[in-house]
This record gives sequence, C-alpha cells and structure tokens, in this order.
Amino acid sequence: MTRLSKRSTFASAAGFTLIEVLVVVSLVVLLASVGMNQYRNSLQFGREAVLKEDLFRMRDAIDQYHADKGKYPQSLEDLVTDGYLREVPRDPITGTADSWQTEAAEPDPQNPSAEPGIYDVKSGSEGTALDGTPYADWD
Repeated sequence: MTRLSKRSTFASAAGFTLIEVLVVVSLVVLLASVGMNQYRNSLQFGREAVLKEDLFRMRDAIDQYHADKGKYPQSLEDLVTDGYLREVPRDPITGTADSWQTEAAEPDPQNPSAEPGIYDVKSGSEGTALDGTPYADWD
C-alpha cells in the first residue's frame, strides 16, 4: 500500500497544470506588450531629437548665411552649394529631404526689388509629437 501511494504522489507532482501554464504565458505576453510600447516610444523620441537638432543646424546655417552675405538664401540648396551645410538633411518624421517647409523673410524696404529669401524652416510633417505639439509648429 505504501508503494502505491508514493507512486500517485510522484505522478501528480511531475508536471504543470493548465492554469499555471496560462498564467505564465499571459504574464509573458503582458511584459512583451509593455516592452514593445516602450521600444516604439523610444524610437519616436529619437526621431524627435534628430528633428530638433536638424532644425537648429539649418536655422543656424541660415543665420550664418545672412550674416556673411547680407541676404537670406533663396533655397535650402543654396546653403549646400555655398558650403554652409553638407547636404539638406532628411526630415526624420517624413523620411524625405523634400518635405521641409520654408518661410520667406520680410521684403527689404531699402531694396524692394530683391527677392526676400528664406528666413525660417519647419518640418513638413502633419503629425504630432509625443508631447502633443504639431511638428510643423516647432521653433
């Protein structure tokens, strides 16, 4: 009789129950979904940091161009051809260098026939940042 009771106790403790497996699988799925959300947010945060840096660099190049030549560039490509930028950066949100939105400078009252040029540049994306502000409104 003792031999039979030992065998039945050993057999019942040998594996996991269905409930235990379901609990472990659901915890793994929950942790994976939280991790994926954090991963996506970190990628978006990285793109936003690159956008801020690109806007700063292009605006700085526009200011240097204006300080050196006394006028604003006619296009972003003028900054490249005159050596103020190596290339027009890609907008990290839209993924293209052609989507930048430029703002024209005020016309020069002393030379009204001169073209005003580019005063500012903004992202051409219609999306919003993680903080809720539109990319096109970033200063």
